[in-house]
Amino acid sequence: MLSFVLRRLLVAIPTLLIVSVFVFLLLKLLPGDPALALAGEERDPLVIETIRAKYGLDQPLPVQYLRWLGGVLQGDFGVSIRTRLPIGEMIVEKLPVTLQLSLQAMIIAIFIGIPAGVVAAFKRGTPVDYLVSMLGLGGLSIPSFWLGIMLILLFAVSLGWLPSGGYVGFFESPLDNLRYSLMPSLVLGTAAAAIVMRHTRSSMIATLQQDYIRTARAKGLSEYVVVTRHALRNGLIPVVTTATLHLGQLLSGAVLTEQVFGIPGFGKMIVDGVFSRDYAVVQAVVLCAAVMFLLMSLIADIAYVILSPRLRA
Repeated sequence: MLSFVLRRLLVAIPTLLIVSVFVFLLLKLLPGDPALALAGEERDPLVIETIRAKYGLDQPLPVQYLRWLGGVLQGDFGVSIRTRLPIGEMIVEKLPVTLQLSLQAMIIAIFIGIPAGVVAAFKRGTPVDYLVSMLGLGGLSIPSFWLGIMLILLFAVSLGWLPSGGYVGFFESPLDNLRYSLMPSLVLGTAAAAIVMRHTRSSMIATLQQDYIRTARAKGLSEYVVVTRHALRNGLIPVVTTATLHLGQLLSGAVLTEQVFGIPGFGKMIVDGVFSRDYAVVQAVVLCAAVMFLLMSLIADIAYVILSPRLRA
């Protein structure tokens, strides 16, 4: 197991280097000059040159990249040209918000998607299967921003049960934290539940056709025991991988959902950075998102090896 993890880490290092190069170069292709944006209405050439020299924007691209990469390896992502705050502190502040929303959304997806997928597989070809599949297709098809707006109109405007937007930290008020994060989590969890449901259904259908399942039924075991004790454990192995990778996508930042609900997370941070041409912020957020996705991919691989006796052998 240790050698497997080390091999995966060795593959992740060049992947991150390639991602960092692409992120750095692609952002340089964006229109606009961050020095002009930072100067505001002051377009004095001397001021603009001073800003470029201060932030290293007057140096060649390879020098800028190596300077930025060297700072990242030391934990220094630079300073935001919009807020004048260290980007590392901004990430530490925003990351727990997105982490909480992602975990809540994945919990919702698991509690909805896995039972629905198991029922659909067990009732394959029946109206129950068609109904669950239709609901899953709807969950994948509904745009997150539209669903968020509809939930706001229903629960915030019409019923007044939940706030329409904003965020309250967990340690400030756990109850208010739940009230403010419930609707965004439902929006993110809807699409995730549909994905988990479809993978669970496909995996369970294949598992229920295996020889050891027929043997368990031939022994006179009830269908409940066959499904829960024999089929479910093996059928959920691909689902664990899918759910873990999707959690990595959620951690990368749910841009539209955070914008709709005004949540100060990773998604809103990168949007604000793009609109203000704060390239250092965008680079840091995208690189952190890539690290989290690779970390979730590694966790998924480890979980797959642990759950699958064949891979352990």
